[in-house]
This record gives sequence, C-alpha cells and structure tokens, in this order.
Amino acid sequence: MLYWAVVFFVIAIIAGIFGFGGIASASAGIAQILFFIFVVLFVVVLVARAISGRAP
Repeated sequence: MLYWAVVFFVIAIIAGIFGFGGIASASAGIAQILFFIFVVLFVVVLVARAISGRAP
C-alpha cells in the first residue's frame, strides 16, 4: 500500500509540473489517503504483535 501511495505522489508531482492542477490534487489526495491507511494498518499490526506476546 505504501508503494501505491508513492506512485500517486509521483503522479501528482509530474502533473503539477506540467500544469494539470486537477489531476495533481486528485493524485495527491489519493496518495495521502493511502499513506494514512498504511500507517493505521502498521500500528494495528504492531499492537496485535505486542498483545500476542510474540517476539519480533
């Protein structure tokens, strides 16, 4: 999921350079949403591992 966030971020940067504001803002929004979903899932997995008592 982090890969897709980076892909949409790169698309947003390229679209911004060429002056496509709508595409750039949409891609940046998608990248931001995917990044936050990744962070939330990462924290959930860390908490689940800590609760289960397994070593990393």
